[in-house]
Amino acid sequence: MRDFKSIFESHYTWIEGFMRNVMRYGRKPAMICPDRNRTWTYNDLNRDCNRLANALVNDGLQKGDVIMMQLLNCPEFVFTYIAAHKTHTVSCPVNYRLSSGELAQNLEDSKPEFLIFDSDRKSEILGALSISGLKPKRLIIVDGESEGDIISFSDYVKDAPDTEPPYTCDYNIYDETTRLYTSGTTGRPKGVPLTSINEVLSSHDVMIHFPMSYKDITMNTTPWFHRGGLHCAGPCPTFYAGATLVIMSKFDAVKTLLYIAKYKITFIIGVPTVLEKLADEQERQALDISTLKGIVTMGSPLERFACIRYQKVLTPNIFNGYGTTETFWNTFLRPFDLPENAGTAGASCVDDDVRVVKIYEDRCAEPDDIVMKDGHEIGEVIICSPAKSPYRYVNNDQETERKFYKDFVYTGDLATWDENHFITIVGRKDDMIISSGENIYPTQIEEVLNSNAKVKDCIVTSVPDKIRGQLVTAYVVKNKDTLTAEELDTYCKESPNIANFKRPRFYRFVSQIPFNATGKKLHIKIREVASEDLKNGLLYRV
Repeated sequence: MRDFKSIFESHYTWIEGFMRNVMRYGRKPAMICPDRNRTWTYNDLNRDCNRLANALVNDGLQKGDVIMMQLLNCPEFVFTYIAAHKTHTVSCPVNYRLSSGELAQNLEDSKPEFLIFDSDRKSEILGALSISGLKPKRLIIVDGESEGDIISFSDYVKDAPDTEPPYTCDYNIYDETTRLYTSGTTGRPKGVPLTSINEVLSSHDVMIHFPMSYKDITMNTTPWFHRGGLHCAGPCPTFYAGATLVIMSKFDAVKTLLYIAKYKITFIIGVPTVLEKLADEQERQALDISTLKGIVTMGSPLERFACIRYQKVLTPNIFNGYGTTETFWNTFLRPFDLPENAGTAGASCVDDDVRVVKIYEDRCAEPDDIVMKDGHEIGEVIICSPAKSPYRYVNNDQETERKFYKDFVYTGDLATWDENHFITIVGRKDDMIISSGENIYPTQIEEVLNSNAKVKDCIVTSVPDKIRGQLVTAYVVKNKDTLTAEELDTYCKESPNIANFKRPRFYRFVSQIPFNATGKKLHIKIREVASEDLKNGLLYRV
């Protein structure tokens, strides 16, 4: 007789949860693709996933093989993600904005047997393969024609049966199912090997915190190649819960509001900049979005004045999550926390232990070496997330050793926390500006500048200075054309929220600021830009 442990470890998998929903909700809509004007029931979706899975198995796919994909949010992304679960292999979605050289790094690291990509990325794919010297077993193009060594997705699956693929190997909850790469804003991207149980428990976390059920209709406006896209009302929790997924390939504010009204969407997910655009559009031409149960934002703090606006214009139910690729989200703000706690990242999620520990130049702080819970002392955020983290990187023992210590992930994020354990992110270790011996954190200044009604958005960095070491520099997107640097300088001087020495000494007005695909401001990139702008006389001194 089998015991609990063996049954749990062999059956409590993500794919078994999906198959339960195929049985329970076979005729219920599982996925809607507005771009193709098509709806898949759970039965339809399962059959299309089976076609790909059988094609892969017949092509020699083995347990543990990597299927890398560089795709927009699309049906083929879903088919590949689920087919990998069915074949006990590893789906590896990568950033579709990567250059050939950046993609080559991922190829060299994961060595995929199969590579599935969008036709718009063909030249970058071929360039990356040339740089890496790798030759995957199969190159599969979506929305393109078969040519040479490249086969179209439709041709690849057209003769494959839609029946369940054979189980040809042992499988358990600890097997890697999905590999995601860190954003790489602070160095070479690192592969995070998520297991089936990581994905199951990430789904449960979403179902708890929204909460989300089989009755919901979700749409994540962010790319699925990152943790927040895939696991926050993306394919992973939506299909595990038996809910309906609406696909948005690229964010468009008008389409988003139209889809909410047309498909009666209950939850949408987007970074704060997405919410701002939605609010702008809803104020311009209001649509009936009353079916919304909530909007979840991630990627950066939600400032108080913006939160109040979104609650008024979009929905009173605003959520905000904070976490990492390694751990999913780990602190959370629910509607009843807002707007009072806007600007913070919230407190620990149900199954997580998030702390703020002291910073030392020569070592990691011990997990119990915490900073004062006074909302002032700054430390490093560390996370214990036994349900959602694999606690390692792929092929990178050195970074695993550096990042994971005594069951905690050391994030590199700098923060304060208060007596209620609400955490406020103030920057990253490597974003910190040191001017005249003082530590200055860009996000603090950004929040002050963004509170000015004439500012649409901004990003703060530094430039070298012989006297002070570094000088604070702000790149600002105007909301009103009349805005001047002198006006912002006065605004900062008069603000009670920053000391005078922290105010920007250089400004440049721009049409947009750099974000990565997950909605995070690229402080490293803007620092490089600022140094060049200083040399070229493009910065305005106040």
